[in-house]
Amino acid sequence: MNTLSPGDKAPEFTGTDQSGNTVRLSDFSGSKLIVYFYPKDNTPGCTAEACNLRDNYSLLMEKGFRIVGVSADSVKSHKGFAEKFDLPFPLIADTEKQIIKAFGIWGPKKFMGRTFDGIHRYTFVIDGNGVVEKVFDKVDTKNHTEQILKEYKL
Repeated sequence: MNTLSPGDKAPEFTGTDQSGNTVRLSDFSGSKLIVYFYPKDNTPGCTAEACNLRDNYSLLMEKGFRIVGVSADSVKSHKGFAEKFDLPFPLIADTEKQIIKAFGIWGPKKFMGRTFDGIHRYTFVIDGNGVVEKVFDKVDTKNHTEQILKEYKL
């Protein structure tokens, strides 16, 4: 894997969210953007992470952050996931894995004794100019907001 690092220019991405809207990196110009990548809708860790960000959404917005989730699930899957857990932020359906690969988080994983290619759980914070500020490669799904705020000393 060739994962993006702080200081790298984030790839300009375009994707479709759970409501069928087009979402681009450039839509968030001037704001800090949390782009969190997760393996699969409706799984325990991914649900915990999404709900932690949801529960702290207002606080994160007050601190100047916007949020976008990305996985390889379909728009339909994202729609059900977002509705079930009342998620207030866009979830991009990257079924072709173009955004996932551009950020460098597709690669070998081990789970229950087997190795396979998949999405690694990462979060990138991108500044208002499209530059990666922070990279979280060890995401605490239940306390992710706290992880982010601690790094920013907020």
